Amino acid sequence: MFSWSKPKAATAVVGGGDDDSNVDRQPSTVSGPVTALRENPRKPGRYAVHVDGKSVAIVNAAYLHDSALAVGTVLDEAAGDRLLLAARKLEAFDRAAAALGRRARSAHELERWLLQRGFDRADVTDAVQRLTEIGAIDDSQFARAFARSRALGKGMSRRRLAQELARRGVDRPMADAAIAEVLEEESVDERALLEGAARKKLAMLQGQDPDTVRRRLYGYLARRGYDANDIAAVLRRVMAGYTAKP
Repeated sequence: MFSWSKPKAATAVVGGGDDDSNVDRQPSTVSGPVTALRENPRKPGRYAVHVDGKSVAIVNAAYLHDSALAVGTVLDEAAGDRLLLAARKLEAFDRAAAALGRRARSAHELERWLLQRGFDRADVTDAVQRLTEIGAIDDSQFARAFARSRALGKGMSRRRLAQELARRGVDRPMADAAIAEVLEEESVDERALLEGAARKKLAMLQGQDPDTVRRRLYGYLARRGYDANDIAAVLRRVMAGYTAKP
């Protein structure tokens, strides 16, 4: 027996559409005989559970083992509810792991990403906790990698780095420690970083009149979090002798 409800965005197709091409919309309740267990050849360890001939959930091998689920098992509504809960949690976990595979994220970023895609908060919390336990999410490591990339690659100031990490949910003490560690490891002199960013941008503005260049340089450096007095000082140095070249 099935009772169907309008699915959420994240569970419109169990398994996100990649786990079983014949998976139907997830029901709100399930009961009846298990008629098939089909492993996804592209995702070993992920099984589509068919009840009364319909694929209703994607679960992992551990769930099959722990619940003693097999073809011929007859599910009552309580067992069906447990099956659907396991499927929702696995879907959140798999989607989160895939998102981390595309790019690093803080725990807060990943939570927000999953919630925006319609997952229940409890399932999101469970997925993020599991990924943290296995080391796939590490805010301290994320903060160091972010600080290194943005400081060396984009010339961001210490203050701007702290702001950006706060926006990504990294707590201030952890962010400050990560930034300090990276700047020390890379022997970064913020004044040299500021001047390097200014000269790099100046090369891109060649040909424009001095007033326009100065205004754009100031805005560019201010957006990277540098102090107004430091910006003014570096502009005097890099703009000395500047003439618009065709």
